[in-house]
Amino acid sequence: MSLFKDLFRRLRLHWGWVAAQYAGIALLILIGLAWTRLPDKCVWQVALSLLLPLLLAIAALALQAGSLRSLAEDNGKRVRPLVGAATLLVWVALFWVCWAMLDWCNDRIPQWAGYLNSQVSAHARATFFTYEHIQRWLSLTEWLLRWVVVPAKILPYAMASVQFGLRLPWRRVLRLLRNWRWWAGVVVAALVGVLLPSHFFNGTPSGTVHAQVWHVVLKLAATYLLAVGSWVLLLGWVAVLFGREQTSAENQLAPAPAGLPDDK
Repeated sequence: MSLFKDLFRRLRLHWGWVAAQYAGIALLILIGLAWTRLPDKCVWQVALSLLLPLLLAIAALALQAGSLRSLAEDNGKRVRPLVGAATLLVWVALFWVCWAMLDWCNDRIPQWAGYLNSQVSAHARATFFTYEHIQRWLSLTEWLLRWVVVPAKILPYAMASVQFGLRLPWRRVLRLLRNWRWWAGVVVAALVGVLLPSHFFNGTPSGTVHAQVWHVVLKLAATYLLAVGSWVLLLGWVAVLFGREQTSAENQLAPAPAGLPDDK
């Protein structure tokens, strides 16, 4: 079976989790917006304001862990769902650390661009290494790290952790990280789910107020559909490639002597 046939087979078999991604993420966003409007006049309102973010985080973790487990192949050696979701927290925390570091770098891009521009010759500053060019290159680098490199590095480990907990099959994950198909899938998902929607709001508003409202609603809906669709396809893609890495390794390995551990 080809990779794409396997991908859409998994999505079709687990269509409930695909629908849960669309409905669940939208519900989490709406509840999060409602949380920002909660009053704090009473004790129960303050308690709800403190408890609701925790409940939202647990629901988001359960949604993603369940989707990853459903799309992956069950070889009979998986840990319990609760253990898999708990170990997924490690990679979620690492992702947010990387995200915070990139936010810090993004805030300093103008300063760094000015410094680098000042270090080259006057001719280079006026032609190739201009402030605008350097700032654009740094912004592009930050965008690639945020939307391509960090997700591509962390998501295979997250896929493995929800299945095997802390007993990660390191060799399978490393083989997946060296697979160009995985990186190509992440690049396509970033272009379709992030870069393309960012251009929806670049134009100058025109027409009546009613028409502009509908334009914004349609753009937001298209942005949501593209972003969540790209995320779901990426989850399916990492599940397919992760399963293929196991099959490929089993086909290439010669029969191991008795007593040797299997390659997880």
